[in-house]
Amino acid sequence: MNTVDDGGFTACKKCGDGVLLPMSDYGRDGAPIRYKAWVCSNPDCGFNIRIDNGEITFGRSIGQSYK
Repeated sequence: MNTVDDGGFTACKKCGDGVLLPMSDYGRDGAPIRYKAWVCSNPDCGFNIRIDNGEITFGRSIGQSYK
């Protein structure tokens, strides 16, 4: 199994079919936070890694944001 696909993304270690896509956000003061989360591109997998207030979490369920 490759660890990086042709686009330069890391292969998902959970499912092996998707790649981890970087997600960015904005902080409380509007400063950009690059790579706040990484989400598997395979919708059936749903694996994700997040950084919240300096704490790393993974595997939390993800869904649509209505903000």
